[in-house]
Amino acid sequence: MSEAACTALLAVTILLIKHTVGDYFLQTAYQFRNKGTYGHPGGILHAGIHALLTIPLFAYLPPSSALLGAGIVLGEFVIHYHLDWSKEQLVKRFGLVQTDPWFWYLFGLDQVGHYLTYIAIIVLLLTW
Repeated sequence: MSEAACTALLAVTILLIKHTVGDYFLQTAYQFRNKGTYGHPGGILHAGIHALLTIPLFAYLPPSSALLGAGIVLGEFVIHYHLDWSKEQLVKRFGLVQTDPWFWYLFGLDQVGHYLTYIAIIVLLLTW
């Protein structure tokens, strides 16, 4: 396997572990219950945790400039916040509960959105 492929795979691994920590170990009921209310501190806190947890990746794959690093962290915050908020809006709008298949479809789409964000972060770090 090429060095570039190994670098990208390790970066993906770091971000997937970051995602697991932010979504499953550090997310509190306060954050979870309030992600669907736009501008609520609970959702802002949750997205902020994810943004800050992106920074350790820079020790392995440093951005070419401080501006790029700040843009990645800000972008992660904005995208994470809006993916979560959008999912919650749809769950509420359609009255979905965990026994509904569409609840899980939306959950899966939300997760894929986060993972694609991580791919974009890695592309930016490798090419800019």
